[in-house]
Amino acid sequence: MQDWNGLTDEAFRAEARAFFERHYPQHLCYILRRARWSEMRDWYLTLSQHGWIAPNWPREHGGMGLDAGKLMILFEEQERYGVARVPDHGIVQVGPILMKYGSDEQKQYYLPKILAGEHLWAQGYSEPNAGSDLANLATSAMPDGTDFIVNGQKIWTTLAHDATHIYLLVRTDKQAKKQEGISFLLADAKAPGITIRPIRNLAGHEEFCEVFFENVRVPQANLVGGLNRGWTVAKALLSFERVNIGSPRRPQYALQRLAQLARAKGLFDDPGFVDKFTALRLDMADLASLYKRYVEIVKRGDELGQDVSMLKIWAMETWQRITDLLLETAQEYGCMPGDLDIDGAAVDVLTPFYYALPATIYGGSSEIQRNILAKYVLQLPS
Repeated sequence: MQDWNGLTDEAFRAEARAFFERHYPQHLCYILRRARWSEMRDWYLTLSQHGWIAPNWPREHGGMGLDAGKLMILFEEQERYGVARVPDHGIVQVGPILMKYGSDEQKQYYLPKILAGEHLWAQGYSEPNAGSDLANLATSAMPDGTDFIVNGQKIWTTLAHDATHIYLLVRTDKQAKKQEGISFLLADAKAPGITIRPIRNLAGHEEFCEVFFENVRVPQANLVGGLNRGWTVAKALLSFERVNIGSPRRPQYALQRLAQLARAKGLFDDPGFVDKFTALRLDMADLASLYKRYVEIVKRGDELGQDVSMLKIWAMETWQRITDLLLETAQEYGCMPGDLDIDGAAVDVLTPFYYALPATIYGGSSEIQRNILAKYVLQLPS
């Protein structure tokens, strides 16, 4: 197995660049929406076959085992070439959780199937009355023999209609305090009693779904981290998620489109626009630096602190500022969907704006993140 960390940064960058240019489908470069499995399957399997599908996993579990520096180089080359995000809940969330909290049997069964693309995972967290207040969830799992019987509803479940499996938080003790009666389960998304309904967004895409559970049987062997210990597992997973959400990739793509449009319109000769654009570039540099800091913590195997909320806030709000300026720069074209010919540049300005708009809500709203920082990091009074 290749020891990627043994290469110089320059050599690894050359390897990554050549890999993407050789293998990544040109027609999928710089797509603005979340790609579906039907589009990304071949690319996922290519990554898997070459051992590139899990850059952040340890080598003993089949990953590349990249250190923080090499991981950042890989992400930079992905962003440079416009590589879309694969359906990666298994890679960036389920895998790390099982490595930390899963039983040996769970690791041996699930991890290879994630790497091979046999299992695609969706996240069953949010509910109609439990979004940012996730501990308010009501989906229940009651023991029945060797199974749990699951009833309830999840919402805003990303790409659930492509998933083979779903990991979910369920209430297993209704008498305990909210956080203390929650467990973490792994379920087959095709199990009897599960109904998945896509939700069409403003851009016309079906990225999210509603998921309904009606007397769904889930083996108790699929419990991760112990009964009523799901909140501990959930917090760790949310930390991983906030690092992933905090990637500079999406705001960087939007910034590239803004630069493309600005060049076509000759705006780099306008000092007022240059001031705004430079401020956003500096914001992006700050984001990349902050992101690298948290990637290094994850790679060391250390616990992420509550201050990781800062990364989520900065990434999503930077993304929104960039797409706001993109819309402003497009002027009268800013209300028109799809790829547009604006002064010779083919640019879609509405799709990145639509996707950035809810970014300060999902994964924990900015208001909740600021409350976390105020209480746990700054120690401010409630």
